[in-house]
Formats: sequence, C-alpha cells, structure tokens
Amino acid sequence: MRSCGDLKVYVYDTTLRDGAQAEGISLTVQDKLKITEKLDELGIPYIEGGWPGSNPKDMDYFHKVRQLSLKRARVCAFGSTRKAGVHVAEDANIRALLEAETPVVTIFGKSWDLHVYSALQTSLEENLKMIRESIIYLKQKKKEVIYDAEHFFDGFKSNPKYALETLKVAAEAGADWIVLCDTNGGTLPHEIEEIIGQVLRAVNRPLGIHAHNDGELAVANTIAAVRCGVRQVQGTINGFGERCGNANLCSVIPNLQLKLGYQCLEEDRLSHLTEVSHYIGEIANIAVPGNQPFVGHSAFAHKGGVHVSAILKNTRTYEHIEPELVGNKRRVLVSELAGSSNLYYKARELGLNLEQDKPKAKEIIAKIKELEYQGYQFEGADASFELLLKRAFGQYREFFTLESLKILVEKRPNDGDVINSEAMIKIRVGDQVIHTAAEGNGPVNALDNALRKALEDFYPELKEMHLVDYKVRVLDGKDGTGAKVRVLIESADSSGSWSTVGVSENIIEASWQALTDSMNYALLKRRQQP
Repeated sequence: MRSCGDLKVYVYDTTLRDGAQAEGISLTVQDKLKITEKLDELGIPYIEGGWPGSNPKDMDYFHKVRQLSLKRARVCAFGSTRKAGVHVAEDANIRALLEAETPVVTIFGKSWDLHVYSALQTSLEENLKMIRESIIYLKQKKKEVIYDAEHFFDGFKSNPKYALETLKVAAEAGADWIVLCDTNGGTLPHEIEEIIGQVLRAVNRPLGIHAHNDGELAVANTIAAVRCGVRQVQGTINGFGERCGNANLCSVIPNLQLKLGYQCLEEDRLSHLTEVSHYIGEIANIAVPGNQPFVGHSAFAHKGGVHVSAILKNTRTYEHIEPELVGNKRRVLVSELAGSSNLYYKARELGLNLEQDKPKAKEIIAKIKELEYQGYQFEGADASFELLLKRAFGQYREFFTLESLKILVEKRPNDGDVINSEAMIKIRVGDQVIHTAAEGNGPVNALDNALRKALEDFYPELKEMHLVDYKVRVLDGKDGTGAKVRVLIESADSSGSWSTVGVSENIIEASWQALTDSMNYALLKRRQQP
C-alpha cells in the first residue's frame, strides 16, 4: 500500500437521488430510509436524499429522515440554482431546499455555455448571477453548501474562461465545496488531470468530483481526480445511475483506501462494504453482478486448476487484496476445468481429507467431468456438489426414496388459459411408504407440493424451506423440444440459501433431481441422519 499520510477523502453518496434515476429502479420512502441507515452504518459522511422540489415522495423522505438517529452521516437536499429572472427568495426550488431542513444543501449550476444558451435560454451573465445569489442566500440560512458544477469538463473544453468563471463566482459566494461534474461521462483520465490542474491554480476552495460512467471510466476518473488534490468523491453504491451509471463507490472506496492510503471509511467499516452492496441491490431489486470488482460473488472465485493450486500455496498469486478486507470471501469452483487442487480445497471445507485418498480423488474428478460433459454445472450448485462428495465417501444416505411418481396435466377447452396439474407420488421413508397427491399451478409446482405433503410429517423443518429461484436452460437448442435441459434451483431457510442442479431431456426429471437434492441438503444441514 502506498501511503498518502493522513489525507482524508469525504465520500458523498447519491444512490438515493442520482442512483434512483437508473432505469428499473423505483425506491419507496421506506426503502430510502433503510438505505440511509445502512449507509450511515457504513460510515458515509454525506448522503444525498433526493430533490425536494421535484416530487412529494422526496419531501416526505426529508420529513421522516429527521426521526432517524444517524451517527455519522449528514443528509443533503439536492436542487438547482434559482431560475433565470426569478428573485432567489421567491424561487420555488430554493424554498423547497430550505423546507427539507437538512444541514447540507447541494445545488447545481451550469458551467457549459451551450447549456446556458440552449437549456436555460438566458445570458452568460445572468447564469453567473443565478449561481452567486443562490449560494449567498443559502449560506445566509446557515447551510453547508456544496456547489455541483454541472457539465464542467465539457464546458471547460468548449469555453475554459467561462467555465472557470462559474467556479470563481461560486467560491466568492461562499460555497463550502465545489464539485466538478463529468455529467455526460465522456471525459478521459488524462483530461481530468489536466483540467483539474488548471482549476487548482484558479480556485482556492475544496474540490469534489462527480463522474458518470458513459465511457466506462467513472472510477478511473474519480481516482485520477483524487490524486490531483480533489477531496470529495461523489458516486453511488454498485454504480447505479442514469444511462450507464455513476462512479461505483464499491470500487472507488477500496481502491483509494487499500491501494493509495487515503482514509474514506473507518477501518472497521470497510469490511461491511460487500454486505452493504448486496443489501442495497436487494432493496433496488437489481442483483449485484457476479463479476463486480471487490463485492461481486465471483470477485474472488477461482476455477482454473492452475490458479487454485497456486492460491493454496499463497493467496497473493491470484488475488490483489484479501477478500475479507471488503467483507467478501474466497470461493473455489469445481467444474470440468478443475484439477485436483479445486477438489482438495472444496473437500477440506467439508471436513474431508482427499489428499490421503488420491485414487478416490481421481475417481471423483473423472465423475465430475463426465457429469459436466452431460450438462451438469456444479460451480453454480454447491449443495449438489456437497451431496455428490458425501455420497462418494459413503458418508451420506438418502432421507427418502421414490417408489413411483405420476403427473397429470389437463387442459379443457372452456377453461381459457388455465391448465390443471396434479402429482401423485409414492415415497419411502425408512420402512414406511407414503402415497399422496397434490395439485399445483404447473407440473413442477404440483410435484413440489406432493413431495412436501408426503415428507413434512416426518421432517417438519421442510416447512421452513422455500424456493428462491428456478431457472431452466436449454443445452442443445438444435434438438428443439427434445433438447436436454439444465434446471438450477435456489432454496433458502432461516439459516441461509443453497443451490442444486438437475439435467435431463425431460424437464420434470431434471426438476426432480434438483428439487430432491435441495430437500436432502436442507435435511442434512438441520439434523443427523435417521
């Protein structure tokens, strides 16, 4: 780690405003309050709550957020400078910012002459007055004022003298921070460095950076800006935002803190980063991509046998940081690409010592490669893989066995879109045979209902287990409706979640394999063998 002394970088989170502008995200007031509390726990000093002048929901949030007992964060209200030709005290947006009653107010103004003429349709001089008068008025109201210079980098390229003049006016008016915005997200890192160098010579105020990701450079541009002397970084959790998103704080923070030695969060807070990323992803109903750096499920996953062999000796061989630093964990995947090292690692996690039985290890590897050739995928089905290992070592026997299964699917002409499904099943548990039936909204649902009905008297813990996800993938599309399919089922109970897999030309059989594996795994976790 390269040390930069005790330099502190102030993180400004705009997930609740800029992030919520992403396509597919719609946060309720309660969602926003939960996220606020989570960001405060993480140690984010500035949380932008929304634009009170734009909609009733954001104003409701600002009323309710006052009731939260935040320990670290200051909530910010966001809005624009006064409108052209309107007295600042009478401007509806400025009044709404004050009604939000936040300690911090963030206002944006135009730095690009194109926007002054085309969007505001006013003069360059009037735009400067709008910036100056808005900041002075808010400072008179005892607010910490953050001035966001919208489209600053594009404005500087178009008319550097005027773009710098807007910053000088904001500084003279008393802005506590001046934030340089790459609003269109098209600026390159070397341009960021060159332009900020000129800003530092012209403006003597603390600077911030607000980068968008349209060129896939928001994180790089943010880091470049900090290295130039910027001390506030604006962004969103998971990079949520309009178009291609904003600078991803889940990458910005650990890069600055772990690689460059800046203090963004308290050290004991950084290890909560992965948890916060996934928590906010769940609330936004947008899954965190598996390959997202630092916090993704695959960020520290190793599949190739050569890689795993190396990390078993020294984790630094294929990991740039220790995953625990950001609250993530190392994962070793088992697949047709795996060597013995992968299997040894996974077996060790399960308390099995394969190194002492190398012929058995070779046998299991051959079995895995054959199954994956058939279409199985164990890297996404850890529970099925654990059952395979335990069966191979004779450390497991089934909790139940199938005697017979029949599924009826009936469609009547007068029932419209309704298709009736019924599963009749005969299951053996110990020396008892249970014969029962159940209906469902489809054949797999009927199968699940019948199996539960047969087993829950013997294994009541199955009542707590529920289906989280059910995926079907066609493996041989050229075979049409006769193609082989792979079914992946994710299940969960109060103790966690797990995934299982099944493969067959018949979707019912593939579903049966994955479903019974999921139930057997649940029982294996919760009780001793009967």
